Amino acid sequence: MSRPRVLDLFSCAGGAGWGYHLAGFQVDGCDVADRPRYPFPYHRGDALDYLAHLIATGEIARYTLVHASPPCQAGCALTVGTNASQGWGGEHEDLVAPTRALLDASGLPYVMEQPNGKAKIRKDLTLCGEMFGLGVLRHRNFELGRFGVLQPTHPRHRGYVRGHRHGVRRDGPYLAAYGKGGGKATVPEMQAAMGITWTDAREELTEAIPPAFTRWIGTAFLTARQEVFA
Repeated sequence: MSRPRVLDLFSCAGGAGWGYHLAGFQVDGCDVADRPRYPFPYHRGDALDYLAHLIATGEIARYTLVHASPPCQAGCALTVGTNASQGWGGEHEDLVAPTRALLDASGLPYVMEQPNGKAKIRKDLTLCGEMFGLGVLRHRNFELGRFGVLQPTHPRHRGYVRGHRHGVRRDGPYLAAYGKGGGKATVPEMQAAMGITWTDAREELTEAIPPAFTRWIGTAFLTARQEVFA
């Protein structure tokens, strides 16, 4: 029996894809950038054009689930304050709404992921690294289409994120897996903290979803699906 297949859109380096792989899916990625370290087959091109093509040709039927992490820099918590103070925002790409429209048109269950911030997605699920014993917090919100999962309990954080913030230096059990300097995590630290070993590109690691997040989602999805067809 073939494994269920997930389409990983805006796939970046494959953090989300690896989690689905661990949950039992076959994974195909799509990203507009060259991703030589992506650990699964992938299509290089515009993710929305590719999804529209798969829908129009009926090829989308080979998938069981679609995951999308569209860019929305204007709504990201790490950039909202800076953007406002600098008068920025208009030039930032927000593909949430057009992505949702195509995900709905696909007819498939879907997952749309965004960093914690002002992105206009339903927060059907919020995950944090502390839920999985990770060395990063990496809060992420997920909009779930055509299926649902229970929200796990959000444990109290055990301390601070290590590094400088607003002129104050703090130590803590979590790494700042973004940017450089000011106590930010090194590449080996980020790899270990998130469970990502196949890329050592800092830019890819700073954008990555910890695979534990999508492993949890994928496992919950497949478990519910098996119960329906049992």
